[in-house]
Amino acid sequence: MAAGTGVHDRRFDSGRVCLDLVATGADSGDRERIDRPAGLAEWLVASRLVPHGTPLGAVDEAWVARFRQLRSYVDCLMAAQLGSGGADSALEQVNALAAGAPPGLRAVRGQGGVLVRALSAEPGCGELLAAVARDAVDLLTDPVARAALRRCEGDACRRLYLDTSRGLRRRWCSSEVCGNRERVARHRRRVRAVS
Repeated sequence: MAAGTGVHDRRFDSGRVCLDLVATGADSGDRERIDRPAGLAEWLVASRLVPHGTPLGAVDEAWVARFRQLRSYVDCLMAAQLGSGGADSALEQVNALAAGAPPGLRAVRGQGGVLVRALSAEPGCGELLAAVARDAVDLLTDPVARAALRRCEGDACRRLYLDTSRGLRRRWCSSEVCGNRERVARHRRRVRAVS
């Protein structure tokens, strides 16, 4: 499932949690989705960084600021990967965050005795930042994943995603949203050209 909780967000699946974090920004053409602690807590669950029901009472404005900073570093690194300049400072910051320990995981019995994922303890901000930063490092150091990195071609959309389509021909973050907008715009241009 994609990051965020809105209808538009559910149609977007970047393929990586670090790219889902980048998609939470207002510069993706939508509203800022990590603007307060509750928004960050919702995103942490929706992105599957923490299992549903995990206590997130420690999430505060400092967490929001730190996740937004990581988001800008990851966005800068991905833009550099796509040919938009260097990002040495951002790389240093992401590497420093990735060096931290991610949250501890364990399997517990859920409803009906099925094993489900749980965290060993209430997660700290640094642990969750480390998990996202490690995902960014994994993406940037995996030649196959890195080659599939794309930016949406939709007007005013800056979302990033991994193109896992057959033939690597995906052009939009979401066919239902950006793809549909492009098809409607193309249709309107053809109608105007005929008239």
